[in-house]
Amino acid sequence: MNTNIKQKLLQATKITIEHYEREAEEFWEGTRDHDVSQNYDELLKSLEGEAPYTILDFGCGPGRDLSYFRSLGHNAIGLEGSKKCAIMAREYSGCEVLLQDFLSMDLPSEHFDGIFANASLFHVPSLELPRILRELLLTLKPEGVLFSSNPHGNNQEGFTGDRYGCFFDLETWRNFLTTAGFSELKYYFRPSGRPRHMQPWLATLWRKT
Repeated sequence: MNTNIKQKLLQATKITIEHYEREAEEFWEGTRDHDVSQNYDELLKSLEGEAPYTILDFGCGPGRDLSYFRSLGHNAIGLEGSKKCAIMAREYSGCEVLLQDFLSMDLPSEHFDGIFANASLFHVPSLELPRILRELLLTLKPEGVLFSSNPHGNNQEGFTGDRYGCFFDLETWRNFLTTAGFSELKYYFRPSGRPRHMQPWLATLWRKT
């Protein structure tokens, strides 16, 4: 990847993080009561071995999901690019939160039983996605599980307002994950119980094998 493209991708990530920095309180109020219990359950029942588990909340925002995992006794660790959101997450959940953006992560090898990436991985530009997925694979323990939930689409990519996003269809997303070395466990569309055109979220589970 040449330097000019790299700088453009870093700038896209910077602009997206700045959005969450400005809108942290509003984002928290708008998402704190969202019901993602189906996503929690799917991740937890897919994990191998005995609880408690060590779980990375990838893009933890103000800490809603961290707090839930901790309430069950798990060792939940957040990763967040917005400094304001990271502070809110630490205060709300009492968990450790790594202040790192998605393109510049420093994660330990084979450390996590599971990764919960709820509405976060779609912010990674497609040119960087193979590298980021490989890093997530390496930070999982053997047989570890990655959960992701992303807004899906027809493989559009770019800014929506001041947030950068990729809106992949299932086959494209599947190709990224299998190429990175993950084995597919399950996929479903959300919210459940609605016609497909009213299910904007694609949820997928993957195992490190």
